Amino acid sequence: MEDRSHKVLLALVMLFLFAVIVLQYVCPGTECQLLRLRALSPSAAADPYRAEDETPARFVPRFNFSTDDLLRRVDFNIKGDDLIVFLHIQKTGGTTFGRHLVRNIQLEQPCECRAGQKKCTCHRPGKRETWLFSRFSTGWSCGLHADWTELTNCVPSVVDSKKEVRLRPSRYQCCKILTSQGKTEFGGPYGFFSLPRKVHHAETAKPSLNFYYITILRDPVSRYLSEWRHVQRGATWKASLHVCDGRSPTTEELPSCYTGDDWSGCSLQEFMDCPYNLANNRQVRMLSDLSLVGCYNLSVMPEEQRNKVLLDSAKENLKRMAFFGLTEFQRKTQYLFEKTFNMNFISPFTQYNSTRASSVEIDKQTQQRIEALNFLDMELYDYAKDLFLQRYQYMRQKEHQEARRKRQEQRKILRAKQAHLREQGENSS
Repeated sequence: MEDRSHKVLLALVMLFLFAVIVLQYVCPGTECQLLRLRALSPSAAADPYRAEDETPARFVPRFNFSTDDLLRRVDFNIKGDDLIVFLHIQKTGGTTFGRHLVRNIQLEQPCECRAGQKKCTCHRPGKRETWLFSRFSTGWSCGLHADWTELTNCVPSVVDSKKEVRLRPSRYQCCKILTSQGKTEFGGPYGFFSLPRKVHHAETAKPSLNFYYITILRDPVSRYLSEWRHVQRGATWKASLHVCDGRSPTTEELPSCYTGDDWSGCSLQEFMDCPYNLANNRQVRMLSDLSLVGCYNLSVMPEEQRNKVLLDSAKENLKRMAFFGLTEFQRKTQYLFEKTFNMNFISPFTQYNSTRASSVEIDKQTQQRIEALNFLDMELYDYAKDLFLQRYQYMRQKEHQEARRKRQEQRKILRAKQAHLREQGENSS
């Protein structure tokens, strides 16, 4: 009986050794074997980015974007003069994202956030200059919830005023981004574009300061309901300047929806009925160049033309920004930011599926009314979501290709080492 058990044990050992030899022949190196073992594990099947926000397994793009539109990797120099500018649109989850920027990024010199204070000090390593222009780092330096038109005209002058005269950059020097061809493009305050050929060869023409604009968008219906609930609790944003072409709008150009101190307690019907409500299509207005349509003067051009110009401008500015995220895709937003700026967050973003807006129950007719009031935002969000998911898909593919290339290089090195050892063994024998 004992001899039989020894034979069975010997057979199992021989079978195991045979399996190891076959695996070594098919896939030499421990890395490949570990990858095979991981593929068999249950955790490997779960994609944390997909599971977090319930993205469809197969994403079908609707818009055609170029490789340069999809590739977002900026050469952000936190020790130099580069500046991230956060355009904070109301009720898009910007407060949460803004806190991530000042409290949750791994930095050589982290932002200093003191208890009881809203603002944090985000200095560059070894300098008393900020690398972040946002509500939680510099306050509302360009006005409460400044839009794209305000920020691009205000930020350079604010930065100029805080620098020594010899260090002040040109106001129109802005941005640089690495294209898919490995080129560096420079742009004005509104986005990215290639400089004329003669400027590319002029060393003195390269910007010394680069502004990288970022923002967060949200599903228009959810954002609208969230803003209504916020206004219902007493928010007014009366301190917003709405500066365009050097001045704020007159009361005739931008009438107020309410006459008292605030609009607290207003019903959703009252909120929707106000024709001057800036909540309508807020995301398009905040991302477009308002000077193209005469700012808040509605008599400059027909309404249909004005809407088209605003939507086209918002799409173009959004596409050319260094980064934008979506509230509905927290983990993907985190992933794309980290890949774009080569900066990592300490703890992962959390997807909040329960908000004040989600607790509001509306009938189908009310939802259709909100969609109609925000028809420009609806179209912009469809465009942004498609571009966002295409960028995520593209960056993940690039990441997988890079990992596969590294594995192939490691296998080549391992094979060369094994061949060298075999040759040495043969020579010594």
